[in-house]
Amino acid sequence: MGFWRLFTSILILNLFLSNSLSSAELSEIPTNFLNYAKQPEVVNLMVDARRRIHQNPEVGFEEFETSKLIRNELDKMGIEYKHPIAVTGVVGMIGTGEPPFVAIRADMDALPMQESVEWEHKSKVPGKMHACGHDAHVAMLLGAAKILQDHRQELKGTVVLVFQPPEEGAGGAKKVVEDGILENIDAIFGLHVSVDLPIGSVASRPGALLAGSGSIPQQTIDPILAASNVIVSLQHLVSREADPLDSQVVTVGKFQGGEAFNVIPDSVTIGGTFRAFSTASFMQLKKRIEEVIKAEAAVQRCNATVDFSPDNKISFPVTTNNKVMHKHLENVAGDMLGTENVKDMQPSMGSEDFSFYSEVIPGCFFFLGMANETRAKLASWHSPNFTINEDALPYGAALHASVATRYLLEFESKSHISDRKVHDEL
Repeated sequence: MGFWRLFTSILILNLFLSNSLSSAELSEIPTNFLNYAKQPEVVNLMVDARRRIHQNPEVGFEEFETSKLIRNELDKMGIEYKHPIAVTGVVGMIGTGEPPFVAIRADMDALPMQESVEWEHKSKVPGKMHACGHDAHVAMLLGAAKILQDHRQELKGTVVLVFQPPEEGAGGAKKVVEDGILENIDAIFGLHVSVDLPIGSVASRPGALLAGSGSIPQQTIDPILAASNVIVSLQHLVSREADPLDSQVVTVGKFQGGEAFNVIPDSVTIGGTFRAFSTASFMQLKKRIEEVIKAEAAVQRCNATVDFSPDNKISFPVTTNNKVMHKHLENVAGDMLGTENVKDMQPSMGSEDFSFYSEVIPGCFFFLGMANETRAKLASWHSPNFTINEDALPYGAALHASVATRYLLEFESKSHISDRKVHDEL
Protein backbone atom coordinates (compact mmCIF):
# COMPACT_ATOMS: atom_id res chain seq x y z
CA MET A 1 0.00 0.00 0.00
CA GLY A 2 1.48 3.34 -1.05
CA PHE A 3 1.91 6.23 1.36
CA TRP A 4 -0.83 8.34 -0.30
CA ARG A 5 -3.37 5.54 -0.16
CA LEU A 6 -2.42 4.78 3.46
CA PHE A 7 -2.77 8.44 4.36
CA THR A 8 -6.16 8.66 2.64
CA SER A 9 -7.38 5.51 4.40
CA ILE A 10 -6.26 6.80 7.79
CA LEU A 11 -7.90 10.16 7.13
CA ILE A 12 -11.20 8.55 6.16
CA LEU A 13 -10.98 6.19 9.13
CA ASN A 14 -10.52 9.11 11.50
CA LEU A 15 -13.52 10.84 10.01
CA PHE A 16 -15.69 7.83 10.75
CA LEU A 17 -14.57 7.10 14.29
CA SER A 18 -16.84 9.70 15.81
CA ASN A 19 -20.48 8.72 16.12
CA SER A 20 -21.51 12.31 15.57
CA LEU A 21 -19.52 14.01 12.82
CA SER A 22 -19.48 17.74 12.28
CA SER A 23 -20.74 19.13 8.99
CA ALA A 24 -17.14 19.89 8.02
CA GLU A 25 -16.12 16.29 8.65
CA LEU A 26 -19.11 14.96 6.69
CA SER A 27 -18.28 17.25 3.77
CA GLU A 28 -14.77 15.77 3.51
CA ILE A 29 -16.01 12.22 2.88
CA PRO A 30 -17.08 12.73 -0.78
CA THR A 31 -13.82 14.50 -1.65
CA ASN A 32 -11.73 11.77 -0.06
CA PHE A 33 -13.76 9.07 -1.78
CA LEU A 34 -13.24 10.77 -5.14
CA ASN A 35 -9.50 10.85 -4.55
CA TYR A 36 -9.66 7.19 -3.60
CA ALA A 37 -11.67 6.35 -6.75
CA LYS A 38 -9.00 8.01 -8.91
CA GLN A 39 -6.27 5.72 -7.64
CA PRO A 40 -4.89 3.43 -10.40
CA GLU A 41 -6.05 0.25 -8.63
CA VAL A 42 -9.69 1.38 -8.58
CA VAL A 43 -9.61 2.98 -12.04
CA ASN A 44 -8.08 -0.14 -13.58
CA LEU A 45 -10.72 -2.31 -11.93
CA MET A 46 -13.52 -0.22 -13.44
CA VAL A 47 -12.00 0.24 -16.90
CA ASP A 48 -11.18 -3.45 -17.23
CA ALA A 49 -14.65 -4.55 -16.09
CA ARG A 50 -16.38 -2.04 -18.34
CA ARG A 51 -14.41 -3.11 -21.43
CA ARG A 52 -14.95 -6.82 -20.82
CA ILE A 53 -18.69 -6.23 -20.43
CA HIS A 54 -18.74 -4.01 -23.52
CA GLN A 55 -17.10 -6.70 -25.65
CA ASN A 56 -19.64 -9.30 -24.56
CA PRO A 57 -23.02 -7.51 -24.48
CA GLU A 58 -26.07 -9.43 -23.30
CA VAL A 59 -29.67 -8.31 -23.69
CA GLY A 60 -32.49 -8.52 -21.16
CA PHE A 61 -32.57 -11.54 -18.83
CA GLU A 62 -29.65 -13.07 -20.75
CA GLU A 63 -26.89 -11.33 -18.76
CA PHE A 64 -25.36 -14.60 -17.56
CA GLU A 65 -21.72 -13.81 -18.33
CA THR A 66 -22.13 -10.25 -17.06
CA SER A 67 -23.56 -11.63 -13.84
CA LYS A 68 -20.67 -14.09 -13.58
CA LEU A 69 -18.14 -11.27 -14.03
CA ILE A 70 -19.82 -9.25 -11.28
CA ARG A 71 -19.83 -12.21 -8.90
CA ASN A 72 -16.17 -12.93 -9.59
CA GLU A 73 -15.23 -9.33 -8.79
CA LEU A 74 -17.30 -9.36 -5.58
CA ASP A 75 -15.63 -12.64 -4.59
CA LYS A 76 -12.20 -11.03 -5.03
CA MET A 77 -13.29 -8.20 -2.72
CA GLY A 78 -14.74 -10.58 -0.14
CA ILE A 79 -18.25 -9.14 -0.52
CA GLU A 80 -21.24 -11.34 0.28
CA TYR A 81 -24.01 -11.48 -2.32
CA LYS A 82 -27.22 -13.20 -3.27
CA HIS A 83 -27.73 -14.73 -6.75
CA PRO A 84 -29.77 -15.19 -8.81
CA ILE A 85 -32.12 -12.26 -8.24
CA ALA A 86 -34.71 -11.62 -10.96
CA VAL A 87 -33.09 -14.32 -13.15
CA THR A 88 -29.59 -12.86 -13.65
CA GLY A 89 -29.33 -10.12 -11.04
CA VAL A 90 -26.84 -9.95 -8.18
CA VAL A 91 -27.41 -8.23 -4.83
CA GLY A 92 -24.38 -7.62 -2.60
CA MET A 93 -24.13 -6.35 0.97
CA ILE A 94 -21.38 -4.34 2.70
CA GLY A 95 -21.33 -3.13 6.30
CA THR A 96 -22.79 -4.24 9.60
CA GLY A 97 -25.67 -6.30 8.25
CA GLU A 98 -27.91 -4.16 10.45
CA PRO A 99 -30.18 -1.16 9.75
CA PRO A 100 -30.25 1.31 8.27
CA PHE A 101 -30.11 -0.25 4.81
CA VAL A 102 -29.45 1.94 1.77
CA ALA A 103 -29.23 0.64 -1.80
CA ILE A 104 -27.25 1.79 -4.83
CA ARG A 105 -28.21 0.35 -8.21
CA ALA A 106 -26.76 -0.34 -11.66
CA ASP A 107 -28.49 -1.86 -14.70
CA MET A 108 -26.70 -4.59 -16.68
CA ASP A 109 -28.36 -5.14 -20.07
CA ALA A 110 -27.30 -4.24 -23.61
CA LEU A 111 -29.35 -3.35 -26.69
CA PRO A 112 -30.13 -5.40 -29.82
CA MET A 113 -28.19 -3.24 -32.26
CA GLN A 114 -24.95 -3.40 -34.23
CA GLU A 115 -22.02 -1.33 -32.96
CA SER A 116 -20.48 1.03 -35.52
CA VAL A 117 -17.58 2.28 -33.37
CA GLU A 118 -14.27 0.77 -34.47
CA TRP A 119 -12.05 0.31 -31.43
CA GLU A 120 -10.05 -2.34 -29.63
CA HIS A 121 -12.93 -3.40 -27.37
CA LYS A 122 -15.77 -3.32 -29.89
CA SER A 123 -18.69 -5.70 -29.29
CA LYS A 124 -17.85 -9.26 -30.32
CA VAL A 125 -21.51 -10.23 -30.54
CA PRO A 126 -23.20 -9.41 -33.86
CA GLY A 127 -26.36 -7.35 -33.46
CA LYS A 128 -25.78 -6.50 -29.80
CA MET A 129 -24.01 -3.59 -28.11
CA HIS A 130 -23.92 -1.49 -24.97
CA ALA A 131 -25.36 1.68 -26.48
CA CYS A 132 -26.83 3.21 -23.31
CA GLY A 133 -23.92 3.06 -20.87
CA HIS A 134 -25.03 0.14 -18.72
CA ASP A 135 -21.54 -1.37 -19.00
CA ALA A 136 -20.23 1.81 -17.36
CA HIS A 137 -22.98 1.70 -14.74
CA VAL A 138 -21.90 -1.80 -13.66
CA ALA A 139 -18.24 -0.76 -13.63
CA MET A 140 -18.97 2.28 -11.44
CA LEU A 141 -20.97 0.21 -8.97
CA LEU A 142 -18.08 -2.26 -8.77
CA GLY A 143 -15.77 0.71 -8.12
CA ALA A 144 -18.10 1.89 -5.36
CA ALA A 145 -18.10 -1.63 -3.94
CA LYS A 146 -14.29 -1.51 -3.77
CA ILE A 147 -14.33 1.86 -1.97
CA LEU A 148 -17.00 0.76 0.51
CA GLN A 149 -15.45 -2.63 1.20
CA ASP A 150 -12.09 -1.02 1.91
CA HIS A 151 -13.86 1.13 4.54
CA ARG A 152 -16.49 -1.36 5.69
CA GLN A 153 -15.46 -1.16 9.35
CA GLU A 154 -16.54 2.45 9.45
CA LEU A 155 -19.99 2.04 7.88
CA LYS A 156 -22.83 2.78 10.32
CA GLY A 157 -25.27 0.36 8.75
CA THR A 158 -25.50 -1.63 5.53
CA VAL A 159 -25.06 -0.72 1.87
CA VAL A 160 -26.92 -2.96 -0.58
CA LEU A 161 -25.50 -3.25 -4.11
CA VAL A 162 -28.22 -3.92 -6.68
CA PHE A 163 -26.89 -5.20 -10.02
CA GLN A 164 -30.17 -5.25 -11.90
CA PRO A 165 -31.10 -7.20 -15.03
CA PRO A 166 -32.84 -5.47 -17.94
CA GLU A 167 -33.84 -1.86 -17.76
CA GLU A 168 -34.47 -1.60 -21.51
CA GLY A 169 -38.19 -2.24 -21.69
CA ALA A 170 -38.35 -5.58 -19.89
CA GLY A 171 -38.66 -4.05 -16.42
CA GLY A 172 -35.98 -5.88 -14.47
CA ALA A 173 -36.55 -3.47 -11.58
CA LYS A 174 -40.12 -4.70 -11.29
CA LYS A 175 -38.89 -8.28 -10.85
CA VAL A 176 -36.33 -7.12 -8.26
CA VAL A 177 -39.17 -5.55 -6.28
CA GLU A 178 -41.30 -8.68 -6.68
CA ASP A 179 -38.39 -10.77 -5.36
CA GLY A 180 -38.61 -8.78 -2.12
CA ILE A 181 -35.18 -7.18 -2.28
CA LEU A 182 -36.46 -3.77 -1.16
CA GLU A 183 -38.33 -5.16 1.84
CA ASN A 184 -35.99 -3.79 4.51
CA ILE A 185 -34.27 -1.04 2.52
CA ASP A 186 -34.86 2.55 3.61
CA ALA A 187 -33.74 4.40 0.46
CA ILE A 188 -32.22 3.80 -2.97
CA PHE A 189 -30.05 5.82 -5.35
CA GLY A 190 -29.23 5.34 -9.02
CA LEU A 191 -27.48 7.17 -11.83
CA HIS A 192 -27.25 7.31 -15.61
CA VAL A 193 -24.40 8.64 -17.71
CA SER A 194 -25.16 11.77 -19.74
CA VAL A 195 -23.53 12.74 -23.03
CA ASP A 196 -24.58 16.38 -22.63
CA LEU A 197 -23.49 17.23 -19.08
CA PRO A 198 -19.83 18.19 -18.56
CA ILE A 199 -17.65 15.67 -16.78
CA GLY A 200 -17.50 16.43 -13.06
CA SER A 201 -21.14 17.52 -12.91
CA VAL A 202 -24.50 15.95 -12.12
CA ALA A 203 -28.13 16.88 -12.79
CA SER A 204 -31.42 15.90 -11.22
CA ARG A 205 -34.54 17.44 -9.70
CA PRO A 206 -36.99 16.75 -6.88
CA GLY A 207 -40.35 15.29 -7.84
CA ALA A 208 -41.18 14.00 -11.32
CA LEU A 209 -37.94 13.48 -13.24
CA LEU A 210 -38.74 11.05 -16.06
CA ALA A 211 -42.02 10.17 -17.74
CA GLY A 212 -43.97 6.98 -17.43
CA SER A 213 -44.01 5.02 -20.68
CA GLY A 214 -46.09 2.43 -22.49
CA SER A 215 -46.41 0.80 -25.89
CA ILE A 216 -49.37 0.98 -28.27
CA PRO A 217 -49.37 -1.59 -31.06
CA GLN A 218 -52.69 -2.00 -32.88
CA GLN A 219 -54.02 -4.15 -35.70
CA THR A 220 -56.92 -3.59 -38.06
CA ILE A 221 -58.68 -6.03 -40.37
CA ASP A 222 -58.78 -3.47 -43.14
CA PRO A 223 -56.52 -1.19 -44.61
CA ILE A 224 -54.22 1.66 -44.48
CA LEU A 225 -56.93 4.31 -44.40
CA ALA A 226 -58.28 3.15 -41.04
CA ALA A 227 -54.79 3.03 -39.51
CA SER A 228 -53.99 6.47 -40.93
CA ASN A 229 -57.08 7.94 -39.29
CA VAL A 230 -56.08 6.31 -36.02
CA ILE A 231 -52.65 7.97 -36.15
CA VAL A 232 -54.12 11.42 -36.77
CA SER A 233 -56.67 11.01 -33.99
CA LEU A 234 -54.02 9.85 -31.53
CA GLN A 235 -52.09 13.09 -32.08
CA HIS A 236 -55.23 15.04 -31.13
CA LEU A 237 -55.17 13.39 -27.70
CA VAL A 238 -52.18 15.56 -26.82
CA SER A 239 -52.94 18.69 -28.84
CA ARG A 240 -56.68 18.91 -27.99
CA GLU A 241 -57.26 17.03 -24.75
CA ALA A 242 -54.11 17.32 -22.63
CA ASP A 243 -53.45 20.25 -20.32
CA PRO A 244 -50.53 22.23 -21.86
CA LEU A 245 -48.92 22.33 -18.40
CA ASP A 246 -49.16 18.54 -18.03
CA SER A 247 -46.66 17.23 -20.57
CA GLN A 248 -47.73 14.16 -22.53
CA VAL A 249 -46.42 12.47 -25.67
CA VAL A 250 -47.97 9.97 -28.07
CA THR A 251 -45.63 8.73 -30.80
CA VAL A 252 -46.39 6.25 -33.57
CA GLY A 253 -43.13 4.86 -34.90
CA LYS A 254 -44.24 1.66 -36.63
CA PHE A 255 -46.61 1.18 -39.57
CA GLN A 256 -46.72 -2.21 -41.29
CA GLY A 257 -49.26 -3.28 -43.89
CA GLY A 258 -49.26 -4.82 -47.34
CA GLU A 259 -46.56 -6.06 -49.69
CA ALA A 260 -47.71 -4.71 -53.06
CA PHE A 261 -48.71 -1.18 -54.14
CA ASN A 262 -51.87 -2.37 -55.90
CA VAL A 263 -53.22 -4.84 -53.33
CA ILE A 264 -55.26 -3.80 -50.29
CA PRO A 265 -53.84 -5.62 -47.26
CA ASP A 266 -55.95 -7.72 -44.93
CA SER A 267 -54.46 -6.07 -41.87
CA VAL A 268 -52.26 -3.23 -40.73
CA THR A 269 -50.15 -3.07 -37.59
CA ILE A 270 -49.12 0.22 -36.04
CA GLY A 271 -47.04 0.65 -32.90
CA GLY A 272 -45.61 3.38 -30.76
CA THR A 273 -45.14 4.74 -27.28
CA PHE A 274 -46.91 7.13 -24.94
CA ARG A 275 -45.58 9.02 -21.96
CA ALA A 276 -46.86 11.25 -19.18
CA PHE A 277 -45.54 12.86 -16.00
CA SER A 278 -48.16 11.70 -13.52
CA THR A 279 -49.81 8.37 -12.85
CA ALA A 280 -53.27 9.88 -13.25
CA SER A 281 -52.39 11.41 -16.63
CA PHE A 282 -50.71 8.20 -17.74
CA MET A 283 -53.75 6.05 -16.92
CA GLN A 284 -56.15 8.55 -18.55
CA LEU A 285 -54.01 8.70 -21.69
CA LYS A 286 -53.85 4.91 -21.84
CA LYS A 287 -57.65 4.70 -21.55
CA ARG A 288 -58.19 7.29 -24.28
CA ILE A 289 -55.70 5.64 -26.63
CA GLU A 290 -57.63 2.39 -26.54
CA GLU A 291 -60.97 4.21 -26.95
CA VAL A 292 -59.73 6.20 -29.96
CA ILE A 293 -58.19 3.19 -31.71
CA LYS A 294 -61.32 1.08 -31.39
CA ALA A 295 -63.67 3.93 -32.29
CA GLU A 296 -61.72 4.95 -35.41
CA ALA A 297 -61.51 1.33 -36.52
CA ALA A 298 -65.29 0.95 -36.11
CA VAL A 299 -65.91 4.04 -38.27
CA GLN A 300 -64.03 2.28 -41.08
CA ARG A 301 -65.95 -0.97 -40.38
CA CYS A 302 -62.84 -2.61 -38.97
CA ASN A 303 -62.07 -4.52 -35.83
CA ALA A 304 -59.09 -3.45 -33.74
CA THR A 305 -57.11 -5.06 -30.95
CA VAL A 306 -54.85 -3.09 -28.63
CA ASP A 307 -51.90 -4.60 -26.76
CA PHE A 308 -50.11 -2.35 -24.28
CA SER A 309 -47.30 -4.84 -23.58
CA PRO A 310 -46.02 -6.25 -26.87
CA ASP A 311 -42.93 -8.45 -26.91
CA ASN A 312 -43.00 -8.59 -23.09
CA LYS A 313 -42.36 -4.84 -22.86
CA ILE A 314 -43.54 -3.36 -19.59
CA SER A 315 -45.02 0.07 -19.03
CA PHE A 316 -42.88 2.14 -16.65
CA PRO A 317 -44.36 4.44 -14.01
CA VAL A 318 -43.21 8.03 -13.66
CA THR A 319 -39.73 8.26 -12.09
CA THR A 320 -40.21 10.51 -9.07
CA ASN A 321 -37.38 11.66 -6.82
CA ASN A 322 -38.10 11.91 -3.12
CA LYS A 323 -37.45 15.51 -2.03
CA VAL A 324 -35.40 14.54 1.03
CA MET A 325 -33.27 12.06 -0.93
CA HIS A 326 -32.76 14.61 -3.71
CA LYS A 327 -31.57 17.16 -1.16
CA HIS A 328 -29.21 14.53 0.24
CA LEU A 329 -27.78 13.96 -3.25
CA GLU A 330 -27.42 17.73 -3.75
CA ASN A 331 -25.49 18.05 -0.50
CA VAL A 332 -23.15 15.14 -1.18
CA ALA A 333 -22.53 16.03 -4.82
CA GLY A 334 -22.03 19.67 -3.90
CA ASP A 335 -19.37 18.74 -1.36
CA MET A 336 -17.60 16.58 -3.95
CA LEU A 337 -17.97 18.60 -7.15
CA GLY A 338 -18.87 22.11 -6.00
CA THR A 339 -22.42 23.44 -5.87
CA GLU A 340 -22.01 25.09 -9.28
CA ASN A 341 -21.65 21.62 -10.80
CA VAL A 342 -24.90 20.28 -9.35
CA LYS A 343 -27.52 21.18 -11.94
CA ASP A 344 -31.30 21.39 -11.61
CA MET A 345 -32.72 19.81 -14.76
CA GLN A 346 -36.11 20.02 -16.39
CA PRO A 347 -38.32 16.92 -16.45
CA SER A 348 -37.54 14.64 -19.36
CA MET A 349 -39.81 12.52 -21.56
CA GLY A 350 -37.32 9.67 -21.24
CA SER A 351 -38.30 6.77 -19.01
CA GLU A 352 -36.48 4.53 -16.52
CA ASP A 353 -37.52 1.42 -14.63
CA PHE A 354 -35.85 2.88 -11.52
CA SER A 355 -39.40 4.19 -11.16
CA PHE A 356 -40.48 0.81 -9.78
CA TYR A 357 -38.09 1.35 -6.87
CA SER A 358 -39.12 4.93 -6.18
CA GLU A 359 -42.77 3.83 -6.06
CA VAL A 360 -41.95 1.57 -3.11
CA ILE A 361 -39.29 3.42 -1.09
CA PRO A 362 -37.73 6.91 -1.11
CA GLY A 363 -35.28 7.18 -3.98
CA CYS A 364 -33.26 9.59 -6.07
CA PHE A 365 -32.10 9.15 -9.65
CA PHE A 366 -29.56 11.48 -11.23
CA PHE A 367 -27.47 12.01 -14.35
CA LEU A 368 -23.67 11.97 -14.40
CA GLY A 369 -21.75 14.11 -16.89
CA MET A 370 -19.33 12.60 -19.42
CA ALA A 371 -18.88 15.44 -21.92
CA ASN A 372 -15.40 16.89 -22.47
CA GLU A 373 -15.42 20.08 -24.55
CA THR A 374 -11.85 19.42 -25.72
CA ARG A 375 -12.96 16.20 -27.42
CA ALA A 376 -15.51 15.33 -30.09
CA LYS A 377 -19.17 15.45 -29.06
CA LEU A 378 -20.41 12.11 -27.76
CA ALA A 379 -23.13 10.30 -29.71
CA SER A 380 -26.52 10.05 -28.04
CA TRP A 381 -27.94 7.07 -26.21
CA HIS A 382 -29.17 4.16 -28.36
CA SER A 383 -26.91 5.22 -31.22
CA PRO A 384 -24.60 2.66 -32.89
CA ASN A 385 -21.87 5.30 -32.43
CA PHE A 386 -22.41 5.66 -28.66
CA THR A 387 -19.20 5.72 -26.60
CA ILE A 388 -18.23 6.16 -22.95
CA ASN A 389 -15.78 8.73 -21.61
CA GLU A 390 -14.05 6.48 -19.10
CA ASP A 391 -12.72 9.52 -17.23
CA ALA A 392 -16.23 9.73 -15.71
CA LEU A 393 -15.98 6.33 -14.01
CA PRO A 394 -14.29 7.55 -10.79
CA TYR A 395 -16.94 10.25 -10.35
CA GLY A 396 -19.76 7.72 -10.56
CA ALA A 397 -18.07 5.29 -8.19
CA ALA A 398 -17.30 8.00 -5.64
CA LEU A 399 -20.82 9.43 -5.81
CA HIS A 400 -22.37 5.99 -5.29
CA ALA A 401 -20.12 5.34 -2.29
CA SER A 402 -20.58 8.83 -0.85
CA VAL A 403 -24.38 9.07 -1.04
CA ALA A 404 -24.63 5.65 0.60
CA THR A 405 -22.05 6.30 3.33
CA ARG A 406 -23.38 9.73 4.19
CA TYR A 407 -26.94 8.36 4.23
CA LEU A 408 -25.95 5.79 6.87
CA LEU A 409 -24.31 8.49 8.97
CA GLU A 410 -27.04 11.12 8.63
CA PHE A 411 -30.20 8.99 8.61
CA GLU A 412 -29.29 6.23 11.08
CA SER A 413 -31.94 7.27 13.61
CA LYS A 414 -34.62 7.57 10.92
CA SER A 415 -34.59 3.99 9.64
CA HIS A 416 -38.09 2.56 9.23
CA ILE A 417 -36.84 -0.80 10.52
CA SER A 418 -37.58 -0.58 14.21
CA ASP A 419 -37.18 -4.22 15.22
CA ARG A 420 -33.58 -4.45 13.92
CA LYS A 421 -34.40 -7.43 11.73
CA VAL A 422 -32.01 -8.32 8.92
CA HIS A 423 -33.18 -9.21 5.43
CA ASP A 424 -32.81 -13.00 5.28
CA GLU A 425 -32.23 -13.06 1.52
CA LEU A 426 -29.18 -10.82 1.90
